[in-house]
Amino acid sequence: MKMHRLFSTLVLVICTAHALVVHAQNAQPEYLIGPGDSIRVLVYQNPDLTLETRVTEGGTITYPLIGVVNIGNMTVGAAELVIANALRTGGFIKQPQVTILPLQIRSNQISVLGQVGNPGRFPVEIVNTRVSEMIAVAGGISATGADVVIVTGIRDRKPFRKEVDITGLFLDNKPEDDILVAGGDIIYVHRMPMFYIYGEVQSPGSFRIERGMTIRQALALGGGPTARGTERRLTLHRRSGDKMIESTPKLDNLVRPDDVLYIGESLF
Repeated sequence: MKMHRLFSTLVLVICTAHALVVHAQNAQPEYLIGPGDSIRVLVYQNPDLTLETRVTEGGTITYPLIGVVNIGNMTVGAAELVIANALRTGGFIKQPQVTILPLQIRSNQISVLGQVGNPGRFPVEIVNTRVSEMIAVAGGISATGADVVIVTGIRDRKPFRKEVDITGLFLDNKPEDDILVAGGDIIYVHRMPMFYIYGEVQSPGSFRIERGMTIRQALALGGGPTARGTERRLTLHRRSGDKMIESTPKLDNLVRPDDVLYIGESLF
């Protein structure tokens, strides 16, 4: 019996610790009301005080009975308290219960740059917007864009940077990597990784590196050796720091960005 209780207690501790870790990983900066945001204000059992309005550039709204209220740069909870206190101190409602619902968030801007269909700055229209959604707003990743995007910004008043594999979110079933964005974030999509092939090959040139591409597949993409070429005289030029290292690769090795493949002429 004692061992059973001990085991149950241990399981509870582990589950609690796991939940705390997950919560810490998913924690995001709390939304602050800003200029241009559309909100709905409701007061419990007072439907006549329901108001849909847009926050002015000065961070204010005009509310029935109490007039101009400054709620700019406040959390939703703080703004609810401000309106509730004004209604109570003005003698309009004894115990007001105020609720604010964000409808459109235009004060938080996200920059999406690089290889996307429509680069630029975009407002975060709803709370809990994710990276993939902002990529879609910007027109999606273009044909020349990489699968992995870089997200930079501020979290907990510290510089933040994370690489997100957009394709992997769906192919590898990793929705947890689709992080939430915050106002001021920059999403950058670099150009797609390329490799180069020349020499005695059917179609010399530059080609996109697909996921998990091997040297053998790269040769096939280039059309394979010509009648004068041979895979036995294949040379790989790969960058290592500031130098290009020449080697003879195995056909099942993976291709890396900026690899240069050369197929030499057969000796016979």
